[in-house]
Amino acid sequence: MINEAEDRPRAILAGIVNSTEDEESIDELALLAETAGITVAGRVTQRKERIDPAYYIGRGKVQELKLMAGELNANVVIFDDELSPIQKRNLENEIDIQIADRTMLILDIFSQRAKSLEGKIQVELAQLQYLLPRLTGKGIELSREGGGIGTRGPGETKLETDRRHIRRRISRLKKELEAVKKNRGVIRISRKYPVISLVGYTNSGKSTLLNALTGSDIPANDRLFDTLDTTTRALILPDGRTVLVSDTVGFIKKLPHQLIDSFKATLDEVSEADLLIHVVDGSSSKMDEEIATVNSVLKEVGAYTRPVLLAINKIDKVPGSAYTLNLPGSVRISALKRINLDGLINRIAELLPSFRQRAHLLIPYDDAGALDEVHRNGKITAEEYTPDGIALQGEIDIDTLGRLSKYVK
Repeated sequence: MINEAEDRPRAILAGIVNSTEDEESIDELALLAETAGITVAGRVTQRKERIDPAYYIGRGKVQELKLMAGELNANVVIFDDELSPIQKRNLENEIDIQIADRTMLILDIFSQRAKSLEGKIQVELAQLQYLLPRLTGKGIELSREGGGIGTRGPGETKLETDRRHIRRRISRLKKELEAVKKNRGVIRISRKYPVISLVGYTNSGKSTLLNALTGSDIPANDRLFDTLDTTTRALILPDGRTVLVSDTVGFIKKLPHQLIDSFKATLDEVSEADLLIHVVDGSSSKMDEEIATVNSVLKEVGAYTRPVLLAINKIDKVPGSAYTLNLPGSVRISALKRINLDGLINRIAELLPSFRQRAHLLIPYDDAGALDEVHRNGKITAEEYTPDGIALQGEIDIDTLGRLSKYVK
């Protein structure tokens, strides 16, 4: 029997480390490697004020990497920052094994996670935009059978050998995503309910929270980038309003710009949401940094001005006496243990703009569709059956009132 662990690619991680934050970034790179199915065999770090334009790290460290790769039987070196095409080519020539970077690794994970047609299009576009200027590198020619990172999806084809073919493919994918964006726009215009988007650092518990709020059974695993495709479910607030809650892709430090560009159609949902719930892992030692990273991405996609409710999640993992963080306006919850979800829902009801107004309608008995629409899109406080029809009073959705204006009294 083949040992699965032995069959996995073996990697050495490499990066410039000048601070505790840089060291934590390398730790996160190790988690990314594990998520991609790669065994981390070792690490090489260097204190260096300036990144070497030719090799990223110093020439001496390059030789150290080469020796370590041989000793540890590693077949790939993964750098914590995005390498330029020149750096990648020079490193491959010196070390003579596959060279990857953080961007390539994240793209590989996204390729494994993408399930929907839209998700696959977005990931392929990001991969091709990354590959295009790097076609001469040895790592690009490695087949999937050889265990190379970034060889799933378009990497299994021979697109990398034909720049014109890749450019045509990129153009076609962009058109397909533009069509998706237009379709989403039509859906947004015609939607009847307010939309809440869950945003947050990857693995902060957004999918678990969506399940807890809406009674759904969306897969929610304890791993990075478990959710790529947007999932939307309905939630009824205590005041009777129906809202839509959408789970979105998680963010991360140094999120590749190719992914942000490719996922713009999906991230537009965030920028158009009526309320954002920023889900934070309250048990993370890097919580402040993760909040700052998410805020930075929200700003980049044009969603930073949307109303935001901070939900500090996973408080069940933190002893009460040790939890001293005080973020004004935040709600502390545990989506997994369903702690204080009522408090979160009440805050949502307070913050979410109301699209209703008080009204009195008289609906004829033969228009059952109108009666059903009013009940679905309003909070009815009085209902009376009269000789002329059904008299209703309550807070009714503004759009519904517009469509049924002939029944308004």
